Amino acid sequence: MTRRGKAITAVVGGLLLAGVLVLAAFKRGDKPVEVRLEKVQKRDLVAYVTASGQVQPHTKVDVASDVSGRIVRLAVKEGDMVKKGQFLLQIDPATYQADVQREAAGVASAKADLARAKANLEQSQNSYRRSKEIVQSNPALISAEQIEQLKTTVDVNDALFQAAMHTVDQMNAALQNSQSSLAKTTILAPMDGRITRLAVQQGETAVPGTFNKDAALLLTISDMSVLETKVKVDETDVARLHVGDTAQVLIDAFPDTTFRGKVTEIAHSSVTAGTTTTGTADQAVDYEVRVQLLDPPVDTRPDFSATAKIVWDARKNVLSIPIIALTVREHEANENRDSAAVILGRKTTKDIAQKDVEGVFVVGKDNRVSFRPVKVGIPGEEYFEVLSGLQEGETVVAGSYQAIRTLHDSATVKEMKKDDKKKEAKA
Repeated sequence: MTRRGKAITAVVGGLLLAGVLVLAAFKRGDKPVEVRLEKVQKRDLVAYVTASGQVQPHTKVDVASDVSGRIVRLAVKEGDMVKKGQFLLQIDPATYQADVQREAAGVASAKADLARAKANLEQSQNSYRRSKEIVQSNPALISAEQIEQLKTTVDVNDALFQAAMHTVDQMNAALQNSQSSLAKTTILAPMDGRITRLAVQQGETAVPGTFNKDAALLLTISDMSVLETKVKVDETDVARLHVGDTAQVLIDAFPDTTFRGKVTEIAHSSVTAGTTTTGTADQAVDYEVRVQLLDPPVDTRPDFSATAKIVWDARKNVLSIPIIALTVREHEANENRDSAAVILGRKTTKDIAQKDVEGVFVVGKDNRVSFRPVKVGIPGEEYFEVLSGLQEGETVVAGSYQAIRTLHDSATVKEMKKDDKKKEAKA
């Protein structure tokens, strides 16, 4: 074959090879991926922690029985408003009245014994005094032994007098105890409020709750003027909260209304201390946070279920990206690996070179995407604050989640149709 023929053959072969490679590349996967696109733009962001709990009065008193007996009179019912000192119920006082009468009689008897002991003491003292006067004028009339006996009688009567005085004190204390028990049979309201729980009925037997508080409970009085929601916040979120943070409270009983609130107390001890096995906790640790309702509805009742959205930070007019746009990729840039080697002063390992970083896929003019590391700030409801890595007006891939997971650098994308966006939003 001539040199010219060989050249033509080589050109034709090259063209055929190029065609095969182009066709293979086309078949291999340059088909655009349908994604949802969104511009990087400025928004107002609010970061909050959501937690559930129940509505409770800030102040409530569980009225319990300190004495046992049958309830012979019940003057209130659940839901009643009461004032401090108002009569609530009466426990049968007959037994305690008898105890008071018995102890009162004991006090009277002890006082009589005291008077007798005092008279005996005075008499012995007078005899001893006269005998000493006689001895001083004529020592022969009374012997020393008689004087000693008289002195001993004075000492004995003085001791009896002191014992009688202590007996009177003892009987008075017993009388006061009986009177206290009698007084406890009449239950009065310890504070202003509403009867939010009535655990007994007339005719039932009240029992003291030394070892069982629930069994002794008679009723609960709650101050419904100050209400709060006690919510449980996860340990990963509680450190962000502070007393005074504002909150939005949704009460299940009032689904169409949002109530304002503020954090008044953050517990320092956990509500749930998870049991540990082999050094790992079996359950999450929560902390109780109290959110006071600033405008509670009149019809609110204790134990209503509620959800509090506690705002812990906010940003005005900051760059933002959709939360779904943020993803994690393995960063393998040689310059990063070389920089790490310089900083550490030694050869780097694969783990250091291939560090996972957060970022987004930015869409170029040719609809090809490139992964770009991004530093984000506070999270809003749907958007992250952008601290660095992006400029306003740039376009990023904002969905779907599955598409973002499978994207790679230089992949071609096209914007999802409006109908497909609506379907994705509903999903």
